[in-house]
Amino acid sequence: MQAQDVFTGSFTQQEPIPEEGIAAAVEVMRHGRLHRYNEAPGEVSQTALLEQEFAAQMGATYALAVASGGYALATALRALKVQPGESVLTNAFTLAPVPGAIASVGAVPVFVGVTEGLVIDLEDLAEKIAQTGARVLMLSHMRGHLCDMDALMALCDGAGVQVIEDCAHTMGARWAGVLSGRHGVFGCYSCQTYKHVNSGEGGLLISDDADLMARATMLSGSYMLYGRHPAGPPESAYEALRYDTPNISGRMDNLRAAILRPQLARLETQCAAWNERYRAVEAGLRDTPGLTLIARPQAESYVASSIQFLLLDWPNPAIEAFLAACAARGVDLKWFGAAEPKAFTSRYDSWRYAPSAPMPKSDRILRAIIDMRLPLTFTLDDCALIARIIREEAMRGSVVLSG
Repeated sequence: MQAQDVFTGSFTQQEPIPEEGIAAAVEVMRHGRLHRYNEAPGEVSQTALLEQEFAAQMGATYALAVASGGYALATALRALKVQPGESVLTNAFTLAPVPGAIASVGAVPVFVGVTEGLVIDLEDLAEKIAQTGARVLMLSHMRGHLCDMDALMALCDGAGVQVIEDCAHTMGARWAGVLSGRHGVFGCYSCQTYKHVNSGEGGLLISDDADLMARATMLSGSYMLYGRHPAGPPESAYEALRYDTPNISGRMDNLRAAILRPQLARLETQCAAWNERYRAVEAGLRDTPGLTLIARPQAESYVASSIQFLLLDWPNPAIEAFLAACAARGVDLKWFGAAEPKAFTSRYDSWRYAPSAPMPKSDRILRAIIDMRLPLTFTLDDCALIARIIREEAMRGSVVLSG
C-alpha cells in the first residue's frame, strides 16, 4: 500500500513580532507608561502615533485605537445611537462577535442571506430593509470576501441605511480600488492574533465624521483627555456631547500599539504573501470533483489569510468523513455547517439570543462551507501539499457519493 502524504505543520503558528516592535515594546515596559494618556512632557504616546499612522494609511480623517475588534463594532453602534430593541441588519455568514456586538447594546440582529460568493445577498438585503425599517447595517466582510460595494452603498444610501464595515478580515483589501472600511460611516478592524496584524487583542476604528468619532472617543474612555488624540476630531466637536456620553472604557494601551506600528508599516508586503499562499492552494484545488471554489470578482483586490470552498449538497456524514480524513493527514479544516457550534465556527441559528427564521437558499450554502487558515509560517510547498491532500480526500469522498 502506497504511503500517503501527511502535513506536519501548525495551522495556528503565527510569524514572530517584528524586531522593531519588540524593541518598541521593551522600551514601553522600561519606562512603564503603558496607559495611553500617561505621557512624558513633549511625548506623543505609541497609541496616538498608531492612530495617526493608521488614519493616513487608510486615507481616513480620523482613527481610534481600542481594546478589540468587537469593542470597535459595539462602539460604532453606540456612536450611531442604536437603541435597545432596534433592528440592526447583518450577514447570516459571520462570526459570533458581530451579532454579539449588536446584542451588547440591546439591539436585535436581523440576518441577511449569503450568496455562493460568500457575500451578503443584496436582494435579501433590500427585502430585509423594507421589512424591518432598519437604519443600520453592520456589514461583515466575512473571511475576506467583499461584495459589490458600489451596488450595496447605492442600495443603503437610497434607503437611508448607515453602514458599519466589519473589516476584521479585509485590512488592506479593496473594492474597485477603494480600501475596505472607506465606504461606510465607520470602518472597524481587529488586531487579534489571527488577523492581518497581531497584538493578541486590539481594534481600530476609522471615520470621516467628526461628530461620530468624537462620540466614539468619549465612549472609549477618554475622560476629558480627548485633546491627546491627534488623529481625532478638533476639541470643538466634543462640546455638545462631553457631559452626556458615558465612559465605556476600552482603550488600547501603548504596549499593544508599539507592537502594531511596524506590522502596519509592512501590511502591503504581508498581504501579498498571504495572497501567494491562497493562490497556491486554489491552484491545487481547481477542478476537483465535488468541490466548489469561490469565484473572486474582478473588482475585488482581496487579502486572503484564509481560504474557503464549498461541498455543496454533500450529506453531513460525508462531510464529517472528509474532515476526519484530512485531519488524519494533518490538515485542519473548519466546517461552518455543523449542527453544533465548534470553536469559532457557528451559524446564525446557533446564536439563540437573536431571533431567526430558516433561509433555505442560504442554509444550503452555509451547510457546505469549509474553511482553512493560511498562516504566513506556511511555505508555498506546504500549500501545494495541503491542497494535494484536500484534493485527494475530496475526490475519494466524491467517488463514494457517486457510487
